[in-house]
Amino acid sequence: MLKLSRLTDYAVAALVRLSAAEGVETSPGIAAAIGVPEPTVAKVLKALAGQGLVISTRGARGGYRLGRPLSGIAVAEVICAIDGPIALTSCVEGGSGTCESQSLCPVAGRWDPVNQAIREALSNITLADMAAAALPPGLRLSQPINEVA
Repeated sequence: MLKLSRLTDYAVAALVRLSAAEGVETSPGIAAAIGVPEPTVAKVLKALAGQGLVISTRGARGGYRLGRPLSGIAVAEVICAIDGPIALTSCVEGGSGTCESQSLCPVAGRWDPVNQAIREALSNITLADMAAAALPPGLRLSQPINEVA
């Protein structure tokens, strides 16, 4: 099963929360608003700031604000900021992972198109889409979400 980390989930929630804030929001304020412990929120915000998704301001009136609007932040960017590169398997072209059966594997190197399709799909969904619970135009599922197994 493809599953994102909880930290990525928290990062999306924190970013959506920041979009509703006027000015800067503190880490404890975000933590209280999204129901996540403050040290975890601080860790997530630090990673997001490292990628320019949030901007931190130090000082008595400091805190965090979005680096750009939700409509300009793709889900893929958040995943990469928190979890690293998006891939279903570690055996991707140019990947650093090693596989003990790579020399015998009949599909070695053939996961790249699948990984690329997933990266492209996640790059086309913004946090604004997530906040609105909508899929962007042109990205449609072959069956309704509640029927997907």
